[in-house]
Amino acid sequence: MNYRINDIFYSLQGEGIHTGEPAVFVRFSGCNLKCPWCDTDFSSATEMTAEEIVERGCRLWKGDNNLFVIFTGGEPSLQVDAALIDAFHKKNAFIAIETNGTCELPNGIDWITCSPKPKTRLKLSRANEVKVVFDGSTNPELWRKEIEAPHWLLQPLDKDHKNNVEQVLDYILAHPTWRLSVQLHKMLNIK
Repeated sequence: MNYRINDIFYSLQGEGIHTGEPAVFVRFSGCNLKCPWCDTDFSSATEMTAEEIVERGCRLWKGDNNLFVIFTGGEPSLQVDAALIDAFHKKNAFIAIETNGTCELPNGIDWITCSPKPKTRLKLSRANEVKVVFDGSTNPELWRKEIEAPHWLLQPLDKDHKNNVEQVLDYILAHPTWRLSVQLHKMLNIK
């Protein structure tokens, strides 16, 4: 099987619980949603096999420990399958995925970050972390009824950053189950 890949790169995780950790990012092309704040360019994609993706990921990895790979997009759950997961696990990789939660996931993913979007129905019932992009229009507590997770993160929408940061901080202080997530990679201007 070939996968439509937008980019594969080595950088620091810029958001969520793993903020600051080096990782290889596999950015898939294509999504089933059209979020106005999406930062992925879907105009280009390269068809790659699982072996080509893993080989490039291993070549980019600089760590002495196990490869940390993050599937992102777009929406990676539209393409990620057991063959790709198995190919990375054969290289002792720790696999994370950033998903909108609207598609079921194959088994074997080590860390699931669900970032639900307004007016969508989740197919996931649990995740390791839920990261809600806060735009001021949706009550974040609604997601707590939809999915189980030990970590709940609220992230300001960067389009109206100043206003959203104040709203997010106020919300977290009033609802301490939530933690702040920022897009550190955007602040530091790294990929």
